[in-house]
Amino acid sequence: MARHDSPHTSTGRRALAALATAGVALGAGASAASAATGAPVHGAVNSRPTSIGSIDPQAAVQGALGALPYVTGAVSGLKPNPLAGTGVDPLDNGVGTQLADFQPLTSQMLTAPVAQAQSIGSIPVLGEVTKALGG
Repeated sequence: MARHDSPHTSTGRRALAALATAGVALGAGASAASAATGAPVHGAVNSRPTSIGSIDPQAAVQGALGALPYVTGAVSGLKPNPLAGTGVDPLDNGVGTQLADFQPLTSQMLTAPVAQAQSIGSIPVLGEVTKALGG
């Protein structure tokens, strides 16, 4: 029997259906909340600008820099090439050439660090950048 005759739905379809249902529920909740306020929405375009108060840019920068190690730490642990070690790894292929008596040049010289890296933090340049950013 062909695969398309299977009565089972795929996990992807179920996930999309759940996301669509959640989106509809959020939209209905937002429209109900805006209707409950009773304030006219059309007057918002003609309103005067107001002050947003005292903003401390230094606190904003400190907050962003404080979160940076958590973000770079999570990113540096990711696997850069999920297809590594499989038969369909596109970075495992290479093209090479040799001119006269010069050393041969191959594209694997560029792709090998990414293709064989265990994590983004172990890639030569990116690993140093994530460590410098606090990862």
